[in-house]
Amino acid sequence: MSERLEDIAAAMVADGKGLLAADESSGTIKKRFDVIGVESTADSRRDYREMMFRAREAMTRYISGVILYDETIRQKAADGTPLVDIIKATGAIPGIKVDAGAKPLAGYPGDTITEGLDGLRERLADYYKLGARFAKWRAVIDIDVARGVPSATSIGSNAHALARYAALCQEAGIVPIVEPEVLMDGAHDIGTCYEISKATLTKLYTELYAARVVLEGTILKPNMVLAGKKSGNSSRPEEVAEKTIKLFRETVPAAIGGIAFLSGGQSDEEATANLNAINAIGPHPWKLTFSYGRALQAAPQKAWGGKAANVAAAQAAFAHRAHMNHLAALGKWQPELEQAA
Repeated sequence: MSERLEDIAAAMVADGKGLLAADESSGTIKKRFDVIGVESTADSRRDYREMMFRAREAMTRYISGVILYDETIRQKAADGTPLVDIIKATGAIPGIKVDAGAKPLAGYPGDTITEGLDGLRERLADYYKLGARFAKWRAVIDIDVARGVPSATSIGSNAHALARYAALCQEAGIVPIVEPEVLMDGAHDIGTCYEISKATLTKLYTELYAARVVLEGTILKPNMVLAGKKSGNSSRPEEVAEKTIKLFRETVPAAIGGIAFLSGGQSDEEATANLNAINAIGPHPWKLTFSYGRALQAAPQKAWGGKAANVAAAQAAFAHRAHMNHLAALGKWQPELEQAA
């Protein structure tokens, strides 16, 4: 496999393939395991992720890369094989989440700033040795119109941090995924999501240019343009597609390596339907695929339930969701295919 950043980025958005976001922190995975009645231990987390990485049909056909958490990139499978080697054997690229999470932005109630730049150069060198060839950093932009959230300071601070992170990644031979997530949790309408996303992406690319980041060796992991969950309005896939592509054409350079959407709290099928609608109105200047966590994992997690006897059923559930998103990345998904499964 070529080590050129541009080639790695291109492989991450190969036709019909997308990223499996398996980088849940220990706290997040515990919440997911609580739902299925499984105790979260180093072994149970390993068994669960090993089950997915060994799902050959899903991994070899539909998954281009896997975003890992610090614990997982160092873990070995039950038989002693490093999990990274299992991922590589499927042809997928190992990646790593490197941010230290969003913390309150001092002086700006309701805004957050993502931390983790201190010591990042050294950590990236370590992750490169462990096999990571791409990384991920998530900035969190909440919307609360009544409180004036997000502030311009919050957008600017997060964009600057993303650019510094991206430059350090490229210095280390690692492709940066830049993830400026405008949350869909609020009561805002789809137009507000569009405006805040536009301000965020405009600032992000100004900062990436200033940091001398090579855009061809980057992947954007954005939100789709959606109405907030508390608004009481659900956005139709056609409207989501139209507004999302309009946004990108106004803000995202054609030079970037590709775009891999986050699911951001959408249901499995919603995330697939929206991705499909976006690709169906192409062609676009960028490759547009998925980088889903919950929208790929909720079904296999439920099927697995922590039992070795359920591994095959869980792998089949994972393969189905990955296949649906593969079709959506090509603009060829149909709702009837969900029932067929």
